[in-house]
Amino acid sequence: MKISVVVPVHNEAENITPLITEIANALCTASAYEIIYVNDGSKDETAAILQQALVDFPALRVLQHASSCGQSTAIHTGVKQAIYPWIATLDGDGQNDPTDIPHLYEVLIKGRESRPKLAMVAGWRIKRHDTGWRIFSSKIANGVRAKLLGDNTPDTGCGLKVFSRDSFLELPYFNHMHRFLPALILRAGGEIISEPVQHRSRTMGLSKYGTLDRLWAGITDIAGVIWLQKRAKIALIEEIRRK
Repeated sequence: MKISVVVPVHNEAENITPLITEIANALCTASAYEIIYVNDGSKDETAAILQQALVDFPALRVLQHASSCGQSTAIHTGVKQAIYPWIATLDGDGQNDPTDIPHLYEVLIKGRESRPKLAMVAGWRIKRHDTGWRIFSSKIANGVRAKLLGDNTPDTGCGLKVFSRDSFLELPYFNHMHRFLPALILRAGGEIISEPVQHRSRTMGLSKYGTLDRLWAGITDIAGVIWLQKRAKIALIEEIRRK
């Protein structure tokens, strides 16, 4: 397994060291890996803790935005700088379990033996450890997205995903694109699988998202993705050889 793990963070100082430790332990049997933290303009002690972590974790790389650009931009920054062909993403709040990464990777690699267009395995948090309101609003959002976009993905909001770096970089980039990766993969002619993963309660730090801002962004972004879907063209290419 050769994989780059991309973790976007904004004001997650308390979660940095515990999560890096867990990621490193989860990937200890990998043939090669790197952990890329993208500090998205944090105002707390995130930068200082990441600086120290560079000493303690040889596989760690740290990228920093001068100001906050959002989760999608942070993920895009990390994937562009990654050196391995397979990418794992997870949220920096510690709610995704890094021990799921090797399993998702194996599902992707084995799945490609019979489905060469398989480009992503998306985590599916069957048992959520969030507030009742957040779980309810997430179910509504996932239902609306699935109905309008046909992405056939029960949990697009799960930050834990494993995918092809090349496939990701071919997708159209826009703010909030991380919420629509399955639909964008399908639009590009790729395939996706959803696989159950663990989910944990947030024990440190504060959530960065509110229901109303997510709702408004979701409505406008869905309209944009529908526009992209309607204008997609998938070319079937054949190279003509010299006789």
